[in-house]
Amino acid sequence: MTETKESKQLLHLVFGGELESLEGVQFRDLSQLDVVGIFPDYASALTAWKAKAQQTVDNAHMRYFIVHMHRLLDPQSGKD
Repeated sequence: MTETKESKQLLHLVFGGELESLEGVQFRDLSQLDVVGIFPDYASALTAWKAKAQQTVDNAHMRYFIVHMHRLLDPQSGKD
């Protein structure tokens, strides 16, 4: 019998929007935030982040972020 080991689920949120200025992270319009999705690992979140960043490369004020949700859900687990 073969046993498959399931990897630890490390949720990541990818979202972005247009910033007020290039120096901060204050969004111009919160109702226009683009929630790309929640991903099961950093690698897939990074792939989604890169795709969205590339699509909006012509707008210097548009920024996308990766949030390590697993760290918010379980802060005692440390850095994973």
